[in-house]
Amino acid sequence: MVIGEPLVEFSASAPLTDADIFHLSFSGDALNAAVAAAATGAHVALVTLVGEDEFGERLIRFAAAHGVDTRWMLRGTGSTGAYAVGADPSGERAFGYMRACSAASRMGPSDVASAPLAETSVLLVSGVTAALSDSCAHAVRHAAETVHAAGGKVVYDPNFRSRLTTPKAAARVLADVAPHAALVTPSCPGDSLPLLGTGEPGETVQACLGLGARAVAVTLGPEGVLLGEAGDAPPSRVPAVPARSIVDQTGAGDAFAGTVAARLAAGDPLREAVRAGTAAAAVSLEGQGGTGRVATPEDIRRLLDDLSGTAGLAP
Repeated sequence: MVIGEPLVEFSASAPLTDADIFHLSFSGDALNAAVAAAATGAHVALVTLVGEDEFGERLIRFAAAHGVDTRWMLRGTGSTGAYAVGADPSGERAFGYMRACSAASRMGPSDVASAPLAETSVLLVSGVTAALSDSCAHAVRHAAETVHAAGGKVVYDPNFRSRLTTPKAAARVLADVAPHAALVTPSCPGDSLPLLGTGEPGETVQACLGLGARAVAVTLGPEGVLLGEAGDAPPSRVPAVPARSIVDQTGAGDAFAGTVAARLAAGDPLREAVRAGTAAAAVSLEGQGGTGRVATPEDIRRLLDDLSGTAGLAP
């Protein structure tokens, strides 16, 4: 189960100050992760609120077409969230968000309680969702507590966004969710520096374990992942999977988190789930937007075979 806000995506190849032609698609960290998880064969539900508008209807159809269970994608008060993305004058990607007072930002514990949390084997929640509003932060905490108490696993992606929240508020959510988390997936230094005060991967592992998480996968971009678990064993490095081409980095971290969660739900050992996540992230880089290129199990197996020269992951 993934809880969060799917977004309508308007992308342009020109700067937002000049662009007049946009391509319509659908993205957002929760949708990207849910689609990635479904592509692995997992039964994944997206829990959210969308607006009583045409874009909300299209988002539900899009998620369903990509294998996501949409029974808990409900209509709510407010509009469907959206964002525009284009190239800024330096050639980097620039984002403009239109999600204030959106339907999903009004989610609270009662909205997520209508979903079968106690029957969920793995829950994926993120700092983006918690940053949308105080009620969303309460919903994330409630869901994590409920799934953990019922024996399920919680994966938490801090995914810090300075436009949505402050380091202090985001660090507070991380501290609240970590004791319920089977895995926390901070990026370093993007998440670790503002939330934990360190840009060093090993210190990031120890800080998250110190908060109560049972395992930590620190994502390091092309340097791979530093994986640490509670206990005396030192953290170990999981190498990155080189992308065949890089079209757009949007959603690569979401593909990683969604794939890891799905593989944990399938019963994979943690290290193998993380390896699959690195391959899914590499495939994501080949597509435009958060859901432009989604890894299949065959993609993941082939990339890991190429990387290791072994038989790869078992199906």
